[in-house]
Amino acid sequence: MSTPLLKNRASLTHKLGYAVRNPARIAPYVKRTARETWLRLKHPDHVAYYRAVMASDTGRNPEAAVGSRSHERWLALGEMQFDYLVEHGLEPRHRMLDIGCGNLRAGWRFIAHLDAGNYYGIDISPDILIAAKRTLTTYELQPKLPHLTITQDLTLEFLPSGHFDVVHAHSVFSHSPIHVIDECLAHVGRILAPGGFFDFTFDRTEGAEHQVLREDFYYRTETLLRLAGKHGLEARFMEDWETRPHGQSKIRVNNPA
Repeated sequence: MSTPLLKNRASLTHKLGYAVRNPARIAPYVKRTARETWLRLKHPDHVAYYRAVMASDTGRNPEAAVGSRSHERWLALGEMQFDYLVEHGLEPRHRMLDIGCGNLRAGWRFIAHLDAGNYYGIDISPDILIAAKRTLTTYELQPKLPHLTITQDLTLEFLPSGHFDVVHAHSVFSHSPIHVIDECLAHVGRILAPGGFFDFTFDRTEGAEHQVLREDFYYRTETLLRLAGKHGLEARFMEDWETRPHGQSKIRVNNPA
C-alpha cells in the first residue's frame, strides 16, 4: 500500500512535518485556518459554510475556486473528465446531471458534446454559477440551452424520476461530510434512467478517515461502497480512473432496479 494513502493529514505529526518541509506554506495555511474558523462560526451548517467559502474563493479567481492553479490546469482537468466519460459511452443523446458543476471546467465540453437541452448543472454557490454563465458565453454554447440551477441540498427532489443516463460529481464528495454523501446516495437512484450510472470522485485513504479544516474529507473506499449498498445501489471502484493524473479516486454507482 502506498504511503500517501495512509497519511492522516489532520494529525499534528503530519502538520508539523509538512511545515518543516514547506516553510513558505505556513503563513497561507494560518490565514486559511483563520478564515475557515470565522466562516464556520458564522455558518455552522455545512452547505451554508461551503457556499461562503466558494463566494470568497470565486471572488478572487473562479478557476482556482474549483481547484485549478492555472488556466492550463483548468483546461486539462476538464478534458480529463470529459474524455473519461466519452470513453465510457457518453453519447450526445444522453441526458446528464453534473452535480457541483462549478464554472463549467468540464461542463462546457459536456454541453458542446450533448444534444441541446441535455445538460443539467447544479451547484450550491450562486457566485460560481455566475462564473459558469461567463464560461458558457466564452465558448458560445448558448444554442445548447444548458440548465444551470442553484441547489440547497442533494435530495434532488426537483428533478424527474428515471431521467438521467449519466450523473457526475467531480470533486464534490471530497469536500463533503458523510451525511451529505449519504443524502445524495439516498436519492440519486430515483433520478437514474434504466442502465444509467452515477460517477463520483473522492479523496481516498486506506488509513484513518479524517478531514482537514472541514473542507477536505478523506474516506475509505469500503465506507462509500457500503453506504451505496445501504440504499440498494450497486457500486464499484473504478480502477481505470487510477491511471489518470488526478489525485482523487472514482466510484461508479448503478441502480439495479
